[in-house]
Amino acid sequence: MVVFEKPKALADVSMHYCPGCTHGIVHRLVAEVLDELGIEGKTVGVAPVGCSVMAYNYFNCDMVEAAHGRAPAVATGLKRAMPDRVIFTYQGDGDLASIGTAETVHAAARNENITIIFINNAIYGMTGGQMAPTSLPGQVTQTSPYGRDTSHCGFPVKVCEMLSQLDGPEYLERVAVNNVKNVKNAKKAIKKAFENQLAGKGFSLVEVVSSCPTNWGMTPKKALEWIDEKMIPYYPLGVYKDRTAAKEQGGE
Repeated sequence: MVVFEKPKALADVSMHYCPGCTHGIVHRLVAEVLDELGIEGKTVGVAPVGCSVMAYNYFNCDMVEAAHGRAPAVATGLKRAMPDRVIFTYQGDGDLASIGTAETVHAAARNENITIIFINNAIYGMTGGQMAPTSLPGQVTQTSPYGRDTSHCGFPVKVCEMLSQLDGPEYLERVAVNNVKNVKNAKKAIKKAFENQLAGKGFSLVEVVSSCPTNWGMTPKKALEWIDEKMIPYYPLGVYKDRTAAKEQGGE
């Protein structure tokens, strides 16, 4: 009896991610969802600039590479040109919450019928560990060696909270992948985000609180613990918007 196997939508190649990086976990969850929904052959993914810039090598579906931060705009064009296709973006915090903030906000405001998987590891990973829009107050990075000073650098951007104030988005949820329970919940959220698109409900974003052991200067185990100790208290997990559920409960 097969207990566990590689998803068919995940390419049989070695990934370039650092040891302990949780990008690989999220890739697997996305691939499992594509398999379970039977949509691999009609899906187009949009890869970002960042640690997951080579995501096009890892999924057995059509992929497009977007300029830095422009994945939601590219996804919008793809979906409008090919409304029968399933379109998703896979983006990190520097790509989505910094240079791509405008694209993210306006795609959400228009309720574009796309799915966004947003990786929040509180740092710029690919370029060496600089402070990101999501870096925590006091967090030490290459460009904040004494810790993020909010009086000088401002406060982190909380994407789910920010987008939840818009009327447009259908579904916003923040999850994590630092333990088995959280990984299972993350998969449920990712699957729901894709199901929303298939049902024509509109913009769905799943924010995944993730680890970056290399640039955090931690062991993989400690990095997972740090998510519980530091990141989740600042970025609480949960559903931030679900218009369908709200209507069913008579709240909208």
